[in-house]
Amino acid sequence: MRDNWRLTKNQAALHIRARMICAIRDFFISKDYLEVETPSMITAPIPEPHIDAIPCGDLFLHTSPELYMKRLLAAGYPKIFQICKCFRAGERGAFHLPEFTMLEWYCQGMDYRLLMKECENLIISIVHNLGYGNEIHYQNKTLNLKKPWETISVRDAFTCFAPIQMDEAVKEDLFDEIMVSHIEPHLGIEQPTFIYDYPVSGATLAKAKEEEPDIAERFELYMGGIEIANACSELTDMKEHHTRIEKVQQYRYSMNKPMYPVSDYFLHDIAHMPEAAGIALGVDRLAMIFNNTSVIDDVVAFTPERG
Repeated sequence: MRDNWRLTKNQAALHIRARMICAIRDFFISKDYLEVETPSMITAPIPEPHIDAIPCGDLFLHTSPELYMKRLLAAGYPKIFQICKCFRAGERGAFHLPEFTMLEWYCQGMDYRLLMKECENLIISIVHNLGYGNEIHYQNKTLNLKKPWETISVRDAFTCFAPIQMDEAVKEDLFDEIMVSHIEPHLGIEQPTFIYDYPVSGATLAKAKEEEPDIAERFELYMGGIEIANACSELTDMKEHHTRIEKVQQYRYSMNKPMYPVSDYFLHDIAHMPEAAGIALGVDRLAMIFNNTSVIDDVVAFTPERG
């Protein structure tokens, strides 16, 4: 009976979620994006310092469709998007599930600055499709959605909110800890916030800025203090891909984390990838914003504990 009550309780949120996903598809189809599907079981996960894949026999459940979507981009698909389930080991909390829904899209000839604008336009389009105005309410906050949205560089955010500067945080391996504890709570409070120009050390497959090679052309979007999306201008230099992946592998080894194989197919195809930008957006987290809830459990039908 208790499980039935929980399923009934989430019904209104699931209706909003379904309308939100329809609005996402409408937006991309109207802009001539092709919806694609890529494998959920893969031979090699994306090399990330702090993300662990879930084994599935001799394969892995993908942590993101990124590698396969980039291979499609390299094969000549200029504008693609996908809404799919992703899987990550050990992720459970108010904002995390080990199985969650991701929206990813990639566009040839676009950089991270232009992608910010497209992300902004997507969410405003969803808001209008759901019948909201220029403001939405989330956890006793009013988010103003009128353009332009707030932007702040990571370096400036550390200066404003952190006890140490960005470069020192990177050197002391405190960057992620300080982001979570000191900076994230200030982002996206009165309006959505794009925080941009991350250290390359935390942006494995992002293009570095020509004038600042230690800085990546990467941004994240925050709404109500919650990270909603993560994006970048894509790294297309094959040699640099090898260097970055090797550094991640060394870091994972030093932290006694599982070591993953590297996809030769990806490394071969990436040599043909055009200049492009790509973004991953958490569908469950965006549904949390539109349902005014602080717990991800409220916007999905089933969680691991109720399976």
